[in-house]
Formats: sequence, structure tokens, C-alpha cells
Amino acid sequence: MLSDKKIKAILLANKILEPADVEKYSAQAEEKGATLEKFLLTSNLISEDILYNAAAAFYNLPFVNLKNTAIDKEVLFLIPEPVASKYEILAFAKDGQSLSLALTDPDDVQTIEFIKRKAQLPLKLFITTPGAINDSVKQYHQNLEDELSSIRTKTGGKLAAEVSKEETKNGSKLQDLAKDLPVIRVVDTLLEYAIFEGASDIHIESLEKTVLIRYRVDGILRDVMDLPKSLQDGLVARIKILSNLKIDEHRLPQDGRFKIENKDYKISFRVSIIPVYDGEKVVMRLLDEGKKILTLEQLGLQPKVLDSVKADLSKPNGIILVTGPTGSGKTTTLYTMMDILNKPGVNISTIEDPIEYRMPRINQSQVNPKIGFTFAMGLRALLRQDPNIIMVGEIRDRETAGIAVNAAMTGHLVLSTLHTNDAPTALPRLLDMGIEPFLVSSTTNMIMAQRLVRKICQNCITSYTIKKEEAAQIEKDHGINIAEISQAMSQAKAVSKTEDFSSILFFKGKGCNKCGRNGYKGRIGIYEVLPMTEEIKNLVNTRADSNAIRAKARGQGMITMLEDGFLKAKAGVTTIEEILRVTKE
Repeated sequence: MLSDKKIKAILLANKILEPADVEKYSAQAEEKGATLEKFLLTSNLISEDILYNAAAAFYNLPFVNLKNTAIDKEVLFLIPEPVASKYEILAFAKDGQSLSLALTDPDDVQTIEFIKRKAQLPLKLFITTPGAINDSVKQYHQNLEDELSSIRTKTGGKLAAEVSKEETKNGSKLQDLAKDLPVIRVVDTLLEYAIFEGASDIHIESLEKTVLIRYRVDGILRDVMDLPKSLQDGLVARIKILSNLKIDEHRLPQDGRFKIENKDYKISFRVSIIPVYDGEKVVMRLLDEGKKILTLEQLGLQPKVLDSVKADLSKPNGIILVTGPTGSGKTTTLYTMMDILNKPGVNISTIEDPIEYRMPRINQSQVNPKIGFTFAMGLRALLRQDPNIIMVGEIRDRETAGIAVNAAMTGHLVLSTLHTNDAPTALPRLLDMGIEPFLVSSTTNMIMAQRLVRKICQNCITSYTIKKEEAAQIEKDHGINIAEISQAMSQAKAVSKTEDFSSILFFKGKGCNKCGRNGYKGRIGIYEVLPMTEEIKNLVNTRADSNAIRAKARGQGMITMLEDGFLKAKAGVTTIEEILRVTKE
């Protein structure tokens, strides 16, 4: 689907509508919350064929009508079905010299380059209509039915789900299914599309009548497709083989790993399989081993906070804690810090669960509770390895906390994480674990709390202002103080002191094909950083609660996560809705 801007240019360039009519229809479409293309087509102001023939003339590309055209399945499956459906692009012909693509948006360079790398052939581009794409996409399902028939034939007239327990007892039937070309093709497509979409997790869920595929993209789980229940055992068996797991074990959880590597990417898949009521559920975590470590600037730290973090990282000993819930980006932040500290003159050792990324010149160990290799035991062992810097994946108990504090006292710099909602709460949490107040106050250098928020898609970003009644409703619904946020924004010089909150320009994404129509693409952190000043140390020594510590830190200029989020919303990085979503407790 073409963007409103492109539709306008096509209509005007081909003189299909007068400029005044284009602006009038554009305004009417916006009022109805529809795209200009959808408004024109549903209002019968223009036909799909006329519009996309005009687009072909505009881009100087040939037009192709794919309706009632049978596409060879070997050519069709060069592009995964989810990619074809979402990005409206199809491979429909191939010769020894090139691959012919039918598409609706020739400006979608990212998708076209992805297909070019995959096909390893020069491309011929053709414009077609979205309706023709939708009709042609049905051929994927027709081919799938043929392949399911093939599976049925190879299992003696039975589908994978119908094979009896006796036949699968030794795993031989499942092994045959896992090596079957249709099953391999489905699994390869799921993995490839997840990589293309930038998913962090793939969920394969066994339901009563279907197999549901979901991806977690930018922290949000979304449905991708439903597959026939008959494919369930074959899919799970294929993934077990890739992960070197027991193919005939269906009663116990299993964990494994495998890797996909080519010239464009190197992705490690961490696999978890558990038995559920309707079969087995598979979750795969995608870890991009070729991904570069981010800098502190790329993480999204405000300039003042950035200077504070760099100063604490330069200290030779003490504890730096990163806090937040699971999935808030704590490990990424710790890896960024270690990358800064990773110099020839220091020995860095880690104890993690699990090791997510391999880092050169850093000694990384993974806990193994089955044999008693816990965080506490690993940390104790690391202290005999002559380390300068130690990273502990998580402080979970009193023993680990005590060893970490003692390590900081004896001249080591310790990096670790805690599960708390904000930075001030981390200090009482350590006291609750049984660490003496004077040890906490004397060894802690800094506490950073964080969340990950989705970034606005820069391809469809638009601005707006909040009405006073909307601001009041936000205060009421979320229990926040707009006046305090406005003050923090003025102190950060993001807005003037006299600027009213309702006049501040904020941003959001309208939704386009580059962001999956949701207005977001990518993620960035929001942070609050609590330095251990003398006043904060005195509060810890008196066992003050988190509210008192927070009030003192705010008085000393600490920017809360909520305020940092609003600063990023003002800068057009994220939206107010996203900030409120991730900061609510």
C-alpha cells in the first residue's frame, strides 16, 4: 500500500484529480482515520486498476495483472508468505538471469534488498494492485494443502497429529516427518521471517485445533499466522533436531540452542520446549551475535545523566546496579558498560544466566543450578581469578549480595542487576537481604533503573498537541503530576518556563507498511539514575524507606523514568501512550 504522500504525487503527476480535489479528499480521509488510498477506493472515486496503472507510469515501471495467474510454487516460496502478505510483494516468474517481482510500493527498499539477497539474482520490478497480491497469496495455502497431502501419504494415510503413540515411541516416524521438505520449508520460513521482522522471540503454541505462531517485536507479542494442527508434531520434531534435543521426549521440559549464519547475519536461537495440554509449546529467543554493542549515547541517556554514569564507571571499585523487570534491557546496558571497561589492562569476569552474547577478552561463565553452580558459588570462584571487574547477572539472594558487597570493599568493580521498579527501591531491597546499611552506603556507586519503550516510526511520524482536558484525564487515570513533568522538561531546557503543557508539540506514528501499521519501529531506553551522594548515604545508614530516598534524590536533580520518557516524547522519539504503558506499576 502506498503512503498518502505518494498517492497525492501520483494523482497530480497523472492529472487524475485536480489539486483542490486531492486536498479535499485527503482532509476527508484524515477525518475518518483512513488512508487516502482506502478512502478513494471505498468511496468509488477511483478504481484500483487506474490508480496502480498511474503508479506504474509515475515510477516508470511496467504494470502486471496477476489475477488468475498460476505461479510456480518453487518461485512463489522464494518469498515467505508473511512477507508477501504484509509488504504486498510477490515473486511470480524466474529465469536463469533474473527474478520478476510484483509489488505495490517500489520505494520499499529494505524489503526489496532482503529478497535480492535471498534470491541472489538480479530483480525485475513490476507494479500490480493490492487486490492481485491478495488473490495470489491464496496460492500459498493451496500449495500447503498439496504438501499436507504429501505428509499424509508418507505417514501411511495419517497426518503427524494422528500417528499413534506406539509409532512415535522410538521417534522414527517423527524423525521422518522432521526431515520432510514441507515441514523444513515451514520452519525455515518462520525463522527467516522472524529475523526479517526483528523479532526477539518466536512462540509456537499448540491449541485445540490449530498451531498459533506469535512473534515478540519491540517487546509486544502479536499473532503472525495459524497453521494446521496436523503440522504440530512435525514442526516440534524439526526444531528438536535443530536444537539437538530428544525427539521422543514429550513429558519433560527441554532446553537447547542452534544457530543460523550467512553473510548477512549470525543469529543464535535459544530454544525452550514444555509440555502443555494440547501438545508441546516452543519458545525461541533470537540473539543476534553479529550485532554491535551499543554506546551509552545510543542507549538513550540524557547528557547530564550520561556524564554521571561515565564518572561512576571510571571508579576502580564499588557496585553499579541496573534495575528493572524482565525484558527491560538490563543485560544490554551491562554489556555496554563492560564494552567501555574492556581494556587490555584489566581482567573482566562474568557469571551469567544465560550468556546471551559472547564478548571478546571477557571471561564469561554460565550458572548451572543442577550441579550447584549458582551465582553465589560462581562469584566466590571468580574472586580467586584475579579479577578487576566482575559482572554478576543478577543478585537474587543474601549470599550473592554479601559476596558482591565484600568484593566491592576489597577493590573490585562489581556490575549487577536487581528486580526493582525504580532506582530508590534498590537500596531498601539490599537492606532487606540482610546487608548492613554502612556496607550498602559505602560500596554502592550508582543505581540505574530502566524500561524499554517503542520508538516512533520515522516514516509516518506526525505531530499533535494535547488539550487541557486530555492532560487532566492523563493525570487522573495514571496518577501523575503534569506540573512536575513540565518543570522537569523546562529544567532540561526541552521547553520554555512559560510554555503551557497543552501547547507542547508531541508526536505519534500514523502507521505505514514499514512499521506494520502500528506507528512504532525499534526500541530505546528510558532511565533514572541515582548517584550515591552523601545525603543519600546518610538516609541509607538510617534505614530510610524508598519514598524518603526518592524525595531527596528528586531534590538533588534526579530525573525520573517518567520525566525522561516525556523528554523523549517531546523530542519525537516515542509517544506519551508508550511512556505511560511501560512506567505503570
